[in-house]
Amino acid sequence: MRLLALAILAIVSMSAAGPARAQKYDPAFPFCMNVVEWGGSPHPDCSYYTLAQCRASAAGLGFSCDANPYYAGAIAAPERRERRHRRGY
Repeated sequence: MRLLALAILAIVSMSAAGPARAQKYDPAFPFCMNVVEWGGSPHPDCSYYTLAQCRASAAGLGFSCDANPYYAGAIAAPERRERRHRRGY
């Protein structure tokens, strides 16, 4: 009986969660082009490292470029520079 109740509880909790949505913005790139295809819904194309690169791709197409709101930033840590101290003998 407990196993049946546990199975019902698991099925109800999984069905109540709803479908997962795909992430539209790629956090690896700082700029996105807003693409509007004819007869389709608008979607972002987040695959640009610079604003100039995005604008060059959007030129003549009527698309616009914006900063990626989910950009994760640079992942690499800044370099540590060692200081050498002189000893006064």
